[in-house]
Amino acid sequence: MAYAVIRHYEGSAELIDELGRRPGEVESLIRAVPGFQSYYLVRSQDGGFSISVFKDQAGAEESVRAARQFIQDTVSHLAGEPPEVVQGEVTISFTGEG
Repeated sequence: MAYAVIRHYEGSAELIDELGRRPGEVESLIRAVPGFQSYYLVRSQDGGFSISVFKDQAGAEESVRAARQFIQDTVSHLAGEPPEVVQGEVTISFTGEG
């Protein structure tokens, strides 16, 4: 199946906005992780969250490490508290058109 990881950046609206201004950098970072399948960055009322899907747990865990390092290296001044990280095996998956 697949393995997903959600990183919830509560209270970090400025961080989410800055990441949104860096789509090429974020894409390069996440696509470089082995087993990459999909990625979403979502702005919410209190900050935002990312959803990443990989072929296996190893890829998901590597994405957490890579994201942490990227944020420390490039936008640490905007990163409040470390994100809440939730991950697990995908049990149902489907997509719609466009």
